[in-house]
Amino acid sequence: MKHVRYKLLIGCFFLFSSSSFSQTVKLIFDTDMGPDYDDVGALTMVHAFQDQGKVELLSTMASTNYDNVGHVLAIINSYFGKGKTPIGVSGTYGVDLRDWQFWSDSLISRYDHYLSDEPYQDAVRLYRELLSRADNGSVTIVTVGFLSNIAELLRSQGDDISPLSGKELMHSKVKTLVSMAGKFPEGMEFNIEMDAVSANYVNDNWMGKWVLSGFEIGDKIHTGLPLIHNNSIAQSPVKDVYSISIPMAEEDKGGRMSWDQTAVLVAALGAEPFYKLERGKLILKSDGYNYWKKGSGNHYILLENMAPEEVEDLINTLMMHTPYLK
Repeated sequence: MKHVRYKLLIGCFFLFSSSSFSQTVKLIFDTDMGPDYDDVGALTMVHAFQDQGKVELLSTMASTNYDNVGHVLAIINSYFGKGKTPIGVSGTYGVDLRDWQFWSDSLISRYDHYLSDEPYQDAVRLYRELLSRADNGSVTIVTVGFLSNIAELLRSQGDDISPLSGKELMHSKVKTLVSMAGKFPEGMEFNIEMDAVSANYVNDNWMGKWVLSGFEIGDKIHTGLPLIHNNSIAQSPVKDVYSISIPMAEEDKGGRMSWDQTAVLVAALGAEPFYKLERGKLILKSDGYNYWKKGSGNHYILLENMAPEEVEDLINTLMMHTPYLK
C-alpha cells in the first residue's frame, strides 16, 4: 500500500508542479551547514528544483564559520554541476559550530577535486551585491540555520555596492523570507537559541513576509534511508553524509528528522498543498524562547495540510536527485 501511495504522490506532485509553478524562484540558500546534516538534504532539494527549472540558485551562504564550511558548500554545488554558484561565509558574526560526526572531513578528503584556491566571499557583502542587482520583490531567501547573516545584513549601511542600507535592500528586493525557526505554539528551538541576539534583531527589524517552518513540522518527517540503500547512486557526497551519520545516532535509525527540507519545499513551491499558513506574530524572549500570537502580522507559521508520511516520501525522492548529464 505504501508503494502505491508513494507512486501516486510523486506522480501527482510532478503533474501539479509542472502545471502550477511557471515562475522560477530566485533563491538564496542560507545554512548552518555542519551542526546537523539535514542541511545537506535541503541543499540537495534546492539543486533538484533548480534542475527542474523551479529555482534559480543565486548563492549559498553559511551562518557557521568553522574552517571547512565553504568547502562543503563548494563540493555539493560542484557535484550537481553548479560549481560557479557564489558562496558566502560569515566572519566574526557566524556561529562556531561544526559536525560532530566529522563527515565534512570525509567529504573534503574524497572530493577535493571539486575545490579551488579561490577565497570565499563575505556573506553580507555578497548579499548586498546580489540584492542590489535584483529586481524589486524578486528574491526569496530561505534560512535553514542561524539568522546571523540576515541580522548583519539588516544592520549594514550604504557602501560602494549600493547607497541603500541593508533594511532598504531587504525591503525593496526580497519577496519572502522563509526560515526553519521556532517551535509552535511555543518553545525553544536550536536555530534561534544558538544566536538569539540575531534572531531578536531580525524579528524586530524585518517588516516583510516571514514564513516559519517550526520544529514540530520537520520533527515528524524522517528521511535518508532510501538514499543510503539506493545502490544505483554511487560517488555521491550527499549519500556519503547520510551513510556516515545515520548509523551514529540511535534516534536516527528510522531516518534523520527533516526540519530544513520543509523550509526549502515551501520556499521553492509555496505552502500548498503541503501546508496551510497561519498568520500572526513571532514573540521572542532574549534567550530565544518563542511564543506564537495568532492574528494580524507579517509572520506565518506552517500547519499540516498533508500527512507527514506523504511529505516524507516526496522529500526522500528529491534527496535522491543526481546530477543531470549535460
